[in-house]
Amino acid sequence: MMKRLIGMICALTVVASVAFGGTETYTSSKEMKAVQGPPPCPEWYRDQEWDVSLWGTYAFTGTDWRDDRYLGVDHAWGGGIDAKYFFHRYFGIGIEGYGLARNQQNRTFVGSNGFAISESNDSGAAGSVLGTLTIRYPIPCTRFAPYAFAGGGAIFGGGGRNVTLFAPDGTIIAQSSRDNETKAVGQFGGGMEVRFTPTIGWMSDFSWNVVDGPKNNFGMVRSGITFAF
Repeated sequence: MMKRLIGMICALTVVASVAFGGTETYTSSKEMKAVQGPPPCPEWYRDQEWDVSLWGTYAFTGTDWRDDRYLGVDHAWGGGIDAKYFFHRYFGIGIEGYGLARNQQNRTFVGSNGFAISESNDSGAAGSVLGTLTIRYPIPCTRFAPYAFAGGGAIFGGGGRNVTLFAPDGTIIAQSSRDNETKAVGQFGGGMEVRFTPTIGWMSDFSWNVVDGPKNNFGMVRSGITFAF
C-alpha cells in the first residue's frame, strides 16, 4: 500500500512539472515575439521643418501671345525660390518668388484701305512674389510625398505694349505705348516630392496662375531641389 502511494505521488509530481514547464515556455515565447517585432519605418518628413526649394520653370500662356495682355508671349523660361515652414508634417505656409524672361513679339495688321497697325510687346522680365499654403501627404514607409498648394500675391514686369499706326505710304500717323503694370495674381497646383535623405529632396509640380484682367492666365511647370532643416 505504501509503495503504491509513493508511486502515485511521484507520478503526480512529474505531471505537474511538465504542465508548469509548458506554460512557462509558451509565455516566454510570446514575450520574445513581442520584443522581436519589425523595426519602425524611417522618417523622411518631420512634423516641424523648414523647406527651401530652388527650381527652374517653364511658363506658357493660356491664349495665343497675340491675345495675351500681360506676359505677351507664348512661353517663357525662368527660375525661382520658395521657403516653407511645416508646423505639422501635413501643413505648411511659405513665400515664393520667381522671374520669367520674355522675348519681344511683334504683329502687324493691314486694312483694306492700306493703313497698317503694328503692335509689339517689350522684351524683358516678369516676376512675382506670393504667399502660399501647402498640404502634403508623406506616404508611410516611402520617400514620396504628393502635395497641393495655393497662394496669392503680385506680379510685375508685364503688360507693356507699343502700338503704331502707318499710312499706306509708310508714314507714321500715331503712336501709343503702355507701361509695364503690376497686377494681382492667384496660384493653385500640385506635385510630388521625393526625399533622397531626410534633408535633401527633389520636387516637381504644375501650377495655374490667374492674373487680374482678361486673357492673362498662364501655366507653370517647376522642378528643382529641396533642402529640409
